[in-house]
Amino acid sequence: MTTTITPQTRTAAATTGTKTSPVTGIVVSASRVVISFLFGFHGLQGFGFFGGIDGQGGGVPFGSFPGWWGSVLELVGAALLLVGLASRPAALLLSGVMAYAYFTVHAPMGLLPLQNMGEPAAVYSWIFLLFAAIGPGRYAVDTLIKRRRR
Repeated sequence: MTTTITPQTRTAAATTGTKTSPVTGIVVSASRVVISFLFGFHGLQGFGFFGGIDGQGGGVPFGSFPGWWGSVLELVGAALLLVGLASRPAALLLSGVMAYAYFTVHAPMGLLPLQNMGEPAAVYSWIFLLFAAIGPGRYAVDTLIKRRRR
């Protein structure tokens, strides 16, 4: 009986597994910080800052749903995401907030985001869903906590 042994070949994808470049973690962290910083201003607009919701400094009435509560969620979620604390749940929550805003406020005005002025809500919703999936990046409080537990 003759046995033939063939060497196994590995592709580049099989050898790299889930490891990523150190630059990827830095870019994800920088993107998270910038995007959450910019998004925080949308939450502040609901309270009358930066021109408010009407361009004249008007805010949403205290305790009103969904406006005031949406602004609270936007502001708190943006702050959590900015520092990278509970970043995945915060990002998932913000994704849902923006999806809700898109479908209840913008979509009834037209089919496409360019027609209904819902492009920022749609883009933020998908970006936050991405952060919920990939995590906060290399420089985040969540990452620091995870390293210390090891």
